[in-house]
Amino acid sequence: MKHHPFLLPTFFLLLIPSLLSAGQGEYFQVRVVDEATGRGIPMVKLTTTSNVVGYTDSNGVYAFLEPGLMETRVFFSIESPGYSYPKDGFGSVGKALLTTPGASAELRMKRENIAERLYRVTGQGIYRDSVLAGVPVPIAHPGINGLVVGQDSVDNAIYGGRLFWMWGDTGRAAYPLGHFKMAGAFSDLPGAGGLAPGQGVDLEYFVDADGFSRPTCPWPDEGLIWLEGLLTQVDEQGRERMVARFARLKGLSETLERGLVLWNDETQAFDPIYRTGPNDLPYPDFGHAFPVRVEGRDYHYFATPFPLAVRLRVPAEFAAVTDIDRYEVLTTLAPLEGGVIRGEVESAGGDVAGDYHWVRFGDLYGEGPGLRSRRDAIDALAQEKKTLRLVEAGSGAKVEPHGGSVFFNRHLDQWVMIFNRIGGDDSFLGEVYYSTAPSPVGPWRPAVKIATHPEYSFYNPKQHPYFDEADGRLIYFEGTYSMAFSKSNGRPVPRYDYNQLMYRLDLSDPRLALQEADFDAYPVAARLFEAGTAGR
Repeated sequence: MKHHPFLLPTFFLLLIPSLLSAGQGEYFQVRVVDEATGRGIPMVKLTTTSNVVGYTDSNGVYAFLEPGLMETRVFFSIESPGYSYPKDGFGSVGKALLTTPGASAELRMKRENIAERLYRVTGQGIYRDSVLAGVPVPIAHPGINGLVVGQDSVDNAIYGGRLFWMWGDTGRAAYPLGHFKMAGAFSDLPGAGGLAPGQGVDLEYFVDADGFSRPTCPWPDEGLIWLEGLLTQVDEQGRERMVARFARLKGLSETLERGLVLWNDETQAFDPIYRTGPNDLPYPDFGHAFPVRVEGRDYHYFATPFPLAVRLRVPAEFAAVTDIDRYEVLTTLAPLEGGVIRGEVESAGGDVAGDYHWVRFGDLYGEGPGLRSRRDAIDALAQEKKTLRLVEAGSGAKVEPHGGSVFFNRHLDQWVMIFNRIGGDDSFLGEVYYSTAPSPVGPWRPAVKIATHPEYSFYNPKQHPYFDEADGRLIYFEGTYSMAFSKSNGRPVPRYDYNQLMYRLDLSDPRLALQEADFDAYPVAARLFEAGTAGR
């Protein structure tokens, strides 16, 4: 397979650090670290009394060079989401530093978040200030990679022994509009040539003749194309294949069609293999795929609708993953048998008075008078998702998930859900939560907030289980940091906005202790648990 699409000449890439670091001895280096770990903290805002603003890079480094403010004492106010710094006697949060060129100073912040922010995965200037200050960096392209300045919503999967990455809308340096048909890249896995997950990710982008990230869905059709539910499956000839769900949209408000795509190794792009209307799939969104083994049979499950309600799966067989009618839904609806609905139970009082079971989507509808139509089946499935609830640990407040992922964790011997909340206290889409369950379909225990991004968004977080360390005690997840859907008043954080941030979570942290789910209070979740209990 053609796994090395990066086209920029190697000699040019090697020149970038030396070009950027010219005059590095002129900079005063401020390094901001986590007081508990000593690790640099990305995205710390440092502001002088004259309102000169800078942000630390993924090493926690800020390279300061300001005419008139060198070789003098300068007060830097300090702030970063999820971290704190002590106030002085006058209530100011920060510290005065002597800004000697070539010198450095270290500031230590207390982490309030349970999750630890590690580095930025995408965008321009990931290690900008480290390069300017002459500090070593772990990745090959610290200034810019694939000419990408911003990327939205990640999905990835192991393919051909490497990690395949894809993102939605992708920004460029050359023009305010980038491309909107799925960027792609490969990286090596940790232990197989790749960096340790705590260090970073070296991405090899698919690029065009100009060196900019190219679309992996270069279809002639109008509109945006988004993919999700990425999975790999061996076909009947023993070839590994990649399949995903697609949506083609006209802007953000109108979906034109949905369907399935298949990766083409020859063209290094996705081809549509099943196309249908915008509302003709069992669920409009699939979420992230994850493997589950049930009674000796392998499946791909999907964290949809929303990660709280895992209600979609497909047998791990190529003929099944490419046939939407063979996808199975967890539902109270009964299948059609010989044109007759057998054993269907009606909804009662907002709850579902019946048992959940897995049913092939194609067995839920038929054509002809008196039969449940495809449209009716889809509408009924949409109603069922409204019956589930999740609460916050401690407060008992209702928590509504927006997007996230579910994976099995060896350390806990439980299923772990990482998701962001709609309508949080500090941010509409910027609060990240953690919950566990004994099965992939729940019931989910009361959720614990693990990271917050006040007045900013951090949406569609995804855990990376192939990055787990310490037998699953340390897990990694990333999400999209963006001022979209937030209260940031149109002031994006330079370089970080509309890009992917990586976090690490230590599952032994005592603050993650969760209360047991109350099955009596959540009868629907209890039935989901009974119907969906699965092996590893």
